[in-house]
Amino acid sequence: MKAGFWAAAALAAVAAQGALAQEAAAPVAGPEKRFTAQDLFALSMASDPQISPDGTAIAYVRVSNDIMTDRARRAIWLVDSRTGEQLPLAGTSGDGDAFAPRWSPDGTRLAYVSTAAGGAQLWVKWAKGGAAVRLTGLLNSPSGITWSPDGTQIAYSMLVEGEGLKLGKAPDGKPEGAQWAEPLEVYDLLAYRADGAGYLKPGFEKLFIIPATGGAARQLTFGEYHDGGALAFARDGKTLYFGANRKPDWQNDPVESEVHALDIASGAITALTNRDGPDHSPAVSPDGRLIAFLGYDDAGRAYEDDDLYVMAPDGTGLRNLTADWGYSPAGIAWDADGTAIYAPYDISGETRVARIGLNGTIRDVVEGVTGSSFDRPYTGGSFSVAGNDAVAFTGGAPMFPAELMLAAGGSKTRTLTDLNASLKAVKTMGEVRKITTKSSFDGLPIEGWLTLPPGYVAGTRVPLILEIHGGPFAAYGPHFATDNQLYAAAGYAVLSATPRGSTSYGEDFANRIDKAYPGNDYDDLISIVDEAIAQGIADPEALFVTGGSGGGVLTSWIVGKTDRFKAAVTQKPVINWTTQVLTADNPAFFGRYWLGAQPWEQPELYWKLSPLSLVGNVTTPTMVVVGSEDYRTPVSESEQYYSALRLRGVPTALVKIPGASHGGIAARPSQSAAKASAILAWFEKYKNGAPADPQP
Repeated sequence: MKAGFWAAAALAAVAAQGALAQEAAAPVAGPEKRFTAQDLFALSMASDPQISPDGTAIAYVRVSNDIMTDRARRAIWLVDSRTGEQLPLAGTSGDGDAFAPRWSPDGTRLAYVSTAAGGAQLWVKWAKGGAAVRLTGLLNSPSGITWSPDGTQIAYSMLVEGEGLKLGKAPDGKPEGAQWAEPLEVYDLLAYRADGAGYLKPGFEKLFIIPATGGAARQLTFGEYHDGGALAFARDGKTLYFGANRKPDWQNDPVESEVHALDIASGAITALTNRDGPDHSPAVSPDGRLIAFLGYDDAGRAYEDDDLYVMAPDGTGLRNLTADWGYSPAGIAWDADGTAIYAPYDISGETRVARIGLNGTIRDVVEGVTGSSFDRPYTGGSFSVAGNDAVAFTGGAPMFPAELMLAAGGSKTRTLTDLNASLKAVKTMGEVRKITTKSSFDGLPIEGWLTLPPGYVAGTRVPLILEIHGGPFAAYGPHFATDNQLYAAAGYAVLSATPRGSTSYGEDFANRIDKAYPGNDYDDLISIVDEAIAQGIADPEALFVTGGSGGGVLTSWIVGKTDRFKAAVTQKPVINWTTQVLTADNPAFFGRYWLGAQPWEQPELYWKLSPLSLVGNVTTPTMVVVGSEDYRTPVSESEQYYSALRLRGVPTALVKIPGASHGGIAARPSQSAAKASAILAWFEKYKNGAPADPQP
């Protein structure tokens, strides 16, 4: 195969164009019933629902894919919780995105962020009359928007750019009109770049406060620390609580943070917690007597569940409300009567909302929360609670993206939107069903979800794609995924498994790969593939494997351990732990927590756990996919593996997605479709055991 690199780089686009051309050339016999690449532009999803304090209205963010800009667009809509009537609120005119809606305490106004006026700015809209006012003219996007209890002020965090270290300069005497090179770029922080943001501007995240009717914003925090995250006002509005690591060694302690109290008048900051571990996400009780927050003791393990704590405003009287629960609460909200706290959590690949009482009781109030992304079936979603305990959340069936839903007054949960009605009317999607087995290694119960080809007939064997989640501390579940539906539409069953190391099954399950990843998660994955075969669904002669990030690690590991799979696609993998730890965007974290040492301290361990150590065993045709601006598992990881496979004579191709980060590899719909199409094209190429490509 000549010019393999350039051919591989073009493969995704060619495959996508070919698939669409075939669709266009097909005889006209009514609408296409299977999910297609073009359908990605027709999808919409509900996110970030914010119910008004009295429960009568819900503001939510509608996410849709714009075919003209090839990007997801965000707009805020308002829904009457009684009638279901929808009204556009912001971002619907095509002049920018609108997101992060937050109700004022009295429900008369809605703060949000909009890019309509250039850059992300803070706006406030009045419910009566519908007038909207832009409050800010910021250089960078605000986040953590929080109203004061009396509704007169709004706090937020924002990057404050700095000068940075200056070293060297070009010579003086630049002639007028001369075109000289750009100035030197100098970095002196340990984490100097971030996935999705690129090389970081000098500066630090700081807290601000601004009058809710407009006026000058005031910076509240200073110093060479990042202050941000969830913010909470004391009930008298004089104190602001936040989580941050403001210790001198903050760069080398990536999970550490404390809950701090900021006196708004004086600027004095007091740390209310002091343990080794992350304390964050403070929330003040309705009567102001307690602060709830999330955190855990740092034991140096790869994964820890958060616990939910309460304490007095001075940091005394600390209590752990979830010490024996076994799950990890996330974004928290107080019950209006101050006797309990609502929190979403993941259990067995699904997301629920629990009511956690101060008296130690825990009960579920909402099930079926979903909607964190389009492309893969991760757990997630969002919710909010009204003063009458009505819960607005994102949820729905796994065949389509999340809708806006409402659980109120003990009555049956209602679905308030039908954002994908046009697709539902004509599309037959792949059914999603649960599958369970026991690991061949130690009998550990392992779960997964099979997405079946549309119209699947029981007892029919079909090709199987094992699609492995990233993280590795994350979880798949019965959630919508464009990748899975596109693969299913092409005739494949797709197995989304949750091997040991996955979250939502407790700390012990997740930490079975602590300092041993990849490892026996391999046995779990092979076992659940065998179960799909035993159930008469998977064709044992037509097995394929792919996965991204942590799933890319395991894909590369699998093909180094077995030749059972006809073909593989490893997406944005870690191939060599030494190079990843030293070039990724969080160098203080990966070596210390995932491997327990730095590369120079235990080089043998690093090599033992690197998929590159097994490349000499690989015979499976393996394509490598990566975003060109990936700073989490940097491009050099994928390039190492591609080169190693080529040198060994293993059929391979390298697909780079222009402009894509690690987290944003499927952010642009056309690229998401092209990536899925390229993966299918690779699998089809080797479906019948085609001979290996000749090497140069």
